[in-house]
Amino acid sequence: MRHITLGKTNLYVPTIAIGCMHLDGVSRSQVETFVQTALDEGANFFDHADVYAAGKCEEIFADVIGMNSSVREKVFLQSKVGIKPGVSFDFSKKYILEATDAVLKRLKTDYLDTLLLHRPDALFEPEEVAEAFDILSESGKVRNFGVSNQDPNMIQLLQKYVKQPIAVNQLQLSITNATMITQTLNMNMSDDLAIDKDNGILNFCRLNDITIQAWSPLQYGFFAGTFLGNDKFPELNAKLQELADKYNTGLGAIAFAWILRHPAKIQPVTGTVNPEHLKDILKAADIELTREEWYAIYLAAGHRLP
Repeated sequence: MRHITLGKTNLYVPTIAIGCMHLDGVSRSQVETFVQTALDEGANFFDHADVYAAGKCEEIFADVIGMNSSVREKVFLQSKVGIKPGVSFDFSKKYILEATDAVLKRLKTDYLDTLLLHRPDALFEPEEVAEAFDILSESGKVRNFGVSNQDPNMIQLLQKYVKQPIAVNQLQLSITNATMITQTLNMNMSDDLAIDKDNGILNFCRLNDITIQAWSPLQYGFFAGTFLGNDKFPELNAKLQELADKYNTGLGAIAFAWILRHPAKIQPVTGTVNPEHLKDILKAADIELTREEWYAIYLAAGHRLP
């Protein structure tokens, strides 16, 4: 398993993160096999959020892995707070502190390696966030901080008050959902592809040493489904299959390898809870696509070059 440095932290983490959003949807035995498969493959960075099954996924994970001090030293734990489902986003000091304490309790740990603010809160006050981060940092409950789905201006506003560096920005990115890449390739053109929908977030994160974590790396649309084996994407799947045959792996591994090939050192987050699918995807860490292969996949997905 390849590793990268996470943002400006001293964490040297696997280049692929293990998403735990769907742990509540399968049997305990499958979760046990899934977690053990990840560990056996050296993928010990686990991504959670307090809204995943209303916290149940965190509880399941802690129970299955047998969380104790010895186990805790062998894994990286990340979680996200800030969403009140169907009600609001909440980055208030009170909510951040209470939600983080609840996460720690469910994960049966004294600290998180990284805590992310989950999606933007239109009413957030950066001074309050800074106070919450200071308390969590000084108490040892959180060692590093990040955000999710935030643009450069919001990150800069937050960083104006927050002393701790923003280490992570979790953003949607896949072969089919790649506006942060397509716009840069089409800048200064007169058509809609030149419209900057992400405010230059890709290069902003690179310039500021913020690790982009790609969520839904196998999805198209907004949770519309996977593009793998999907009749809507025949050319893409044909190209993925061609390269899967070359590298002796599955389509998912090639799709992840496409993200990993980008020099921004993006850390994709898995979504599967199928142990065999996970094992195949993790092979992506050992694949380095050529420049020509990367662009061939890009074009097969329906994107174009100017």
